[in-house]
Amino acid sequence: MILLDGKKVSNDIKNEITEEVKKMKAKGEKVPHLAAIIVGNDGASLTYVASKVKACERVGFESTMIRMSNTTSEIELLDKIEELNLNDEIDGFIIQLPLPKQIDTQKVLMAVDPDKDVDGFHPMNFGKMALDMSTFIPATPFGILELLDRYNVETKGKHTVVIGRSHIVGRPMSILMGRKGFPGNSTVTITHSHTKNITQITSQADIIISALGVPNFLKAEMVKDDVVIIDVGITRVADESSPKGYVITGDVDFENVSKKASFITPVPGGVGPMTIAMLLKNTLLARELRHK
Repeated sequence: MILLDGKKVSNDIKNEITEEVKKMKAKGEKVPHLAAIIVGNDGASLTYVASKVKACERVGFESTMIRMSNTTSEIELLDKIEELNLNDEIDGFIIQLPLPKQIDTQKVLMAVDPDKDVDGFHPMNFGKMALDMSTFIPATPFGILELLDRYNVETKGKHTVVIGRSHIVGRPMSILMGRKGFPGNSTVTITHSHTKNITQITSQADIIISALGVPNFLKAEMVKDDVVIIDVGITRVADESSPKGYVITGDVDFENVSKKASFITPVPGGVGPMTIAMLLKNTLLARELRHK
């Protein structure tokens, strides 16, 4: 069993980006600038955005964090997005989700300039991805592809089962794993909450990508020997023995499934660290596109 070490690979990517930025600085060129808008005081969102800002510092990017109150109106947020769309200093920006209930998330994501949409959520970028055109791939799916690529995990002709159909992970992964090229060229089955006999499907899978958010959902008896497991689930589970009072748990019963797997991502330390690394990579791409 080989561990798909997202922590190591994300560090490698950050080092590669740092070198790119050093070359830009040496030539007197503008370095990439990532902005993040956060609305409200959600603890997990604040922590996540802070880690993105820290990652920007680490690689030499400029970064701007825009905090808006929980009572921000949809119009105020749309005005701020338009301001960033028109700001030539900003190469890419993200709107941290979830948004407060008074704001229509879809309308907000539609308002982002597709050329600055480094999260890859705009329908134009999603459509380009589905058509195999060059575009921003959502950071988590992009990170999974990078892990498969860097560990040379064979995907051609394999049966990939995706558990979950969210627009952020499940749906894009199902498209990407079936595309021409590597990683891709696999035969994809999507499963979800209405799928019957899920064990029958997962037990035939060569690759399983689980983005369900149900702790320890995937058990050893649901997979075959030498399966490749990508665990996207991140759930806080109460644990009094832990100093924090909780542990981070994935969708996969790691202890038992890892005994049958050929490759597997740990949680934490697998897909999670890759997400921020790929957001940086998308920002680098946005800067290149804008300064051609």
